[in-house]
Amino acid sequence: MEKVLIITYYWPPAGGPGVQRWLKFVKYLRDFGIEPVVYIPENPNYPMLDNFLENEIPEGITILKMPIFEPYQIAGLFSKDQTSTISKGIIADERNQSFLQKSLLFIRGNLFIPDARKFWIKPSVKFLKTYLKEEGIKKIITTGPPHSLHLIGLELKQELDVKWIADFRDPWTQIGYHKKLKLTESSKKKHLSLEREVLNLADQIITTSFTTKAEFKEKTSKPISVITNGFDAENSEAQTNEWDTKFSISHIGSLLSERNPKNLWKALAKLVKENSDFEKDLELKLAGTVSEEVINSIKSAGLGDKLQLLGYVSHNQAIALQQKSRLLLLIEINSEETRGIIPGKLFEYLMSKRPILAIGPQKWDVQQILEETDSGEYFQYSERNKLKGVILSQYKKYKEGDANFVKGEISQYSRKNLTEELASLIKSV
Repeated sequence: MEKVLIITYYWPPAGGPGVQRWLKFVKYLRDFGIEPVVYIPENPNYPMLDNFLENEIPEGITILKMPIFEPYQIAGLFSKDQTSTISKGIIADERNQSFLQKSLLFIRGNLFIPDARKFWIKPSVKFLKTYLKEEGIKKIITTGPPHSLHLIGLELKQELDVKWIADFRDPWTQIGYHKKLKLTESSKKKHLSLEREVLNLADQIITTSFTTKAEFKEKTSKPISVITNGFDAENSEAQTNEWDTKFSISHIGSLLSERNPKNLWKALAKLVKENSDFEKDLELKLAGTVSEEVINSIKSAGLGDKLQLLGYVSHNQAIALQQKSRLLLLIEINSEETRGIIPGKLFEYLMSKRPILAIGPQKWDVQQILEETDSGEYFQYSERNKLKGVILSQYKKYKEGDANFVKGEISQYSRKNLTEELASLIKSV
């Protein structure tokens, strides 16, 4: 069986969507003739934990570990909350930033290029050079963010006779929060230079979205494949026929300050005002980290008594929550830079077979998937009346006792089928 080294920062017990992509690939790669070897930090500073995910690590997988120095641990001495918030990508509007947060953002953007995990590069390269030679492993995969891991791949590629696949779960310089890092001109040039080096020296590039592939094609002639995130069919087998007695609208995952669809809250408030039954039945559930700006917008719309803030939930709890909900919200920041962001939760939403209301930027990649699978509707931020009409239509189905399961074809997004695509790519490189 051909061996491949996978270099990843996020691994159980880390929680959140970043860990699941490669955990699931590792889970199924052996089925397609690939033996994965996983390299991870020994003492990472994960912003959230989900110990249940450790149960999904396949038996007998070789997992290599190397200590990592993380500046976030030092920054946490000044403000643990601020540091944790920034590490999760939750950055307040400039006018609402404290002096400390502005300082931390400047330091993060200009002193730690490409990111705060840069100190793991040199010790990792030193260790892995020896390991790859001893084991005769000829293929490596790096996955980012953090994009420092791509620089590990870059150095190994330059020093050894290996084939290198660079997997981008998110863009690098074109991701939304990149502009908020208070970068100097020299820092911007450094990021662009490193990104260009990675894109042009990797043997194969993988993106998770169609837009990111198109953006990268402007920067490199290297082959680029889209392998999206997906859902695990083993979890879909636990599909419940139970659903909330209330008309529950749920969102699972972080809601940043800019991921705030005020017209949705206003549309719901209008329906509450116009329809006494709707007012009694509505339930708004938000699981995960939610910014104060979003909470205040919901309360300002008069929906405070409908709001349930569930905090971080485990992966299993998230699956149960979305399967029982009447509608699922998928919300992305309204900017050109986020058109290529396809949240991992979309695919688990598909697995739940509940209708999806997706609110995001123009020409959002999510629209293509929703139309292809007939799993929900896409809205721009300004479309308050359209939102109101669709929600009312869904509410009428709820009142009529319609279970309202989505019936579109989604098997192409199962983790096992996606891993088969990945295995074919690894073999072809």
